[in-house]
Amino acid sequence: MSIEITRNLEKAVVMALNFDDWQLEWTGDTNSLYDAEGLTPEKNGKRTRCVIEMKFRNKYYEKKLIEKSKYDELMALDDDIIKLYFVNDPRGNYLFWLNGINMPEPEIRDMRKTTLWNNGHQEKMIYLLPENKASIVNVNQPERPQKSIWDEYFKKKKK
Repeated sequence: MSIEITRNLEKAVVMALNFDDWQLEWTGDTNSLYDAEGLTPEKNGKRTRCVIEMKFRNKYYEKKLIEKSKYDELMALDDDIIKLYFVNDPRGNYLFWLNGINMPEPEIRDMRKTTLWNNGHQEKMIYLLPENKASIVNVNQPERPQKSIWDEYFKKKKK
C-alpha cells in the first residue's frame, strides 16, 4: 500500500470519527508518532485529549500487531491523554483503548524494517493484541447483497 493511499485512509478515518462527535485533526503529514490528535466525544460535559495511531493491513490476522517501541512511545505521553490504536483489515475495524489494556507478553519477531519504504528485515519486539481487547469493533459483512441499488442504473448505462 502506498504512502498516499495510507494517508488518504487516515484522513477518512478522522473524518468518519468527527461525524461521530470526535474533534480530531490528522497529523500524518508530520513526523509525529501518531496519525491523529484531538478530543474524544463529550461525556458528562467533558472531552478528553486523545491521540490515535492507525494501521491498515491488506491481510487479516487474528491478533493485531503493535510494535513495542511504538506502544512505549505512546504510553510515555502525558497520563491525561487517551492513547488509541486503530487497525483496519479486510475483516473489519478495531479500536484499542491502550490506556485500559493489560498488554500481553511482548514477543520477538523477524519483521520488515518499515511497511512502506524498505524491504529489509530486523528483529522487533511486538505485542499481539487479541480482537476481544478492542473497545470498538466493526466487522465487515462478507457477502454482497444479491442486487445493489446501482445494478439497474449501470445496466441502463451499458445500453
